[in-house]
Amino acid sequence: MLDGTSVEILGVEFVGVKGFAGGFGDRLLQSWGAPVLKQFVDESVEEALQLESALAKHTTSPRVVVMHYAPIQGTVLGEATEIVPFLETSRLKEPINRHGVTAVFHGHAHHESIEGRMWSGIPVYNVALSLLLQQDCPQPFLRVLQLPLKSVESR
Repeated sequence: MLDGTSVEILGVEFVGVKGFAGGFGDRLLQSWGAPVLKQFVDESVEEALQLESALAKHTTSPRVVVMHYAPIQGTVLGEATEIVPFLETSRLKEPINRHGVTAVFHGHAHHESIEGRMWSGIPVYNVALSLLLQQDCPQPFLRVLQLPLKSVESR
């Protein structure tokens, strides 16, 4: 599912990409220097393009993005500052904001921040199991999100 494809289940479209690292804002890693560094940045850009393409192909609403890496800093707070750029990249948030996603779920960050929001208000949930267990979630495998679903008759 994290390969740029999507699936519609009961009127909800789930779009998945792995995502990649690279940092945020002014600290976003750029493609310069050694070839291996350029490859690293190219992977980050390719994942963002894959997400953009998947979201542009389908217009089912509501839409939920599922990814491994975080698209915002808010859900990686609590991690060691030295590794934060390797847990997320702001390149992923542009397609999410542009295509009106309903919510984002990701893993990969294992400390402190369960929920954040993009500047556009889209909720982002960190569902890494180790984080949920640290937070004493009564049912760590259950995250309920109410979505405005279409009725069966309207489809």
